[in-house]
Amino acid sequence: MVEDGGEEEAEGDSGEMPAATAAPPLQRCNGFLPGKEAEDGGRAGGGERAEAEAMLSAAGGRVETRLSRRRLAVLAVFSSYSLVNAFQWIQYSILSNVFAVFYGVSFTQIDWLSMVYMVAYVPLILPATWLLDTRGLRLTALLGAGLNGLGAWLKCGSLAPGRYPLTLAAQAVCAVAQVFILGLPSRIASVWFGPTEVSTACAVAVLGNQLGTAIGFLLPPVLVPNTPNDIDLMAHNISIMFYGTAIVSTLLFFLTGVVFEEKPKYPPSHSQAVLQTVPPEDYSYKQSIINLFRNVPFVLLLISYGIMTGAFYSVSTLLNQMIVTHYEGEEVNAGRIGLTLVVAGMVGSIICGLWLDYTKTYKQTTLIVYILSFIGMVVFTFTLDLGYLTVVFVTGGVLGFFMTGYLPLGFEFAVEITYPESEGTSSGLLNASAQIFGIVFTLVQGKLTTDYSPRAGNLFLCAWIFVGIILTALIKSDLRRHNVNSGIVNLDVKAVPVESPVEPENTALKIQSAL
Repeated sequence: MVEDGGEEEAEGDSGEMPAATAAPPLQRCNGFLPGKEAEDGGRAGGGERAEAEAMLSAAGGRVETRLSRRRLAVLAVFSSYSLVNAFQWIQYSILSNVFAVFYGVSFTQIDWLSMVYMVAYVPLILPATWLLDTRGLRLTALLGAGLNGLGAWLKCGSLAPGRYPLTLAAQAVCAVAQVFILGLPSRIASVWFGPTEVSTACAVAVLGNQLGTAIGFLLPPVLVPNTPNDIDLMAHNISIMFYGTAIVSTLLFFLTGVVFEEKPKYPPSHSQAVLQTVPPEDYSYKQSIINLFRNVPFVLLLISYGIMTGAFYSVSTLLNQMIVTHYEGEEVNAGRIGLTLVVAGMVGSIICGLWLDYTKTYKQTTLIVYILSFIGMVVFTFTLDLGYLTVVFVTGGVLGFFMTGYLPLGFEFAVEITYPESEGTSSGLLNASAQIFGIVFTLVQGKLTTDYSPRAGNLFLCAWIFVGIILTALIKSDLRRHNVNSGIVNLDVKAVPVESPVEPENTALKIQSAL
């Protein structure tokens, strides 16, 4: 490692360079990870702490970190295959009337082609985050990219009326791929990026998924126009979309294998240096989950994030039905409105990420964006049926700017208030909450839209978003990761008795954060 301001050492192909900043010294470094137990009691715990303190005290008490040039390639490849996965999620629902005719099924069955993403996520998220924490980032990334490509090729076999079960199975494979994708933005940002760019990196990683949704709103209506009187032409148009997606997915899978590494050679930040001092065998996934659910601010964020993101999923899934209800024959403009919603949200994501890196005002920013999302939803609800598509474009863009811009805020806020727990686990639980709320919201809003009107369904979402505002206001802002990077945190080790009828005097050191 090199001192701050020193010359960069030759690292061959790794492309390492000094980090922009080095964190000040810690006041104390007694222990790090909640849920990690040293096997040999105080002796083992003391050895680990001594080793950690020796490493962290190198170079005059300053932690030397480096940024890898590879981090940009990792971020770009991940964002690209996340984009394709999101595109596959929305490509059916934005053409719900077309696919309903092509496969000869109901709108509800077409809605399930989107909701399968949400259904698959909930039972699989815990195994997926366990795999990420125990087997690492590279394997998880390869699984996500590989399953994404497999699902895309399976769809190519469903290009005929009557093959709805096959296209549903193919979409289910893509849904499983999503489980290995959605939890990675905050992990990639933390492992590969420095403290002054971590929130922006997370926003860019989330941006890829949002861009995929945006392209999914825009491109399918152009590639597959509604031709109910010519099923052969419809099948040909769908084949262009399916085969194109499959080819791109395959290329990205091979790129993932070339670009992705488990972690950079040197830690990019002080907080990552701290985490890397803990031996992998001391990690307890079960205890990490327990710690997260004992963290009241995180539980509040878990519910509020689920409400906001579930509402976004519901609006995205049902947008085509809402638009064509009031503007018959405007499928292409429905896609363009969806594009406007997501692109505005992409801009919001980047602005929020840059703002967080500059100010570290996580709770304040999250709460303000939540309130503005509620206002945007109310305005969208009461202007949808005015008869002016231009107004819907504007209100949809405002709604998307705040609602979609909220997504990376939730990820980064969760990492801050749960550090040093795994970023993948906290992000995975947030996404699981979003999927659960998304399923419920989509089913209820879809029923209200069909039986009554789009306004009834949107008012249902408005009520829930207002509940989310209250929950967000109750969250205690405890920026643990930021405090470690700033050197103002006091870490301590507390002894927790081990229940043993033979040797009750033995204890194990349970490493906890006293922040």
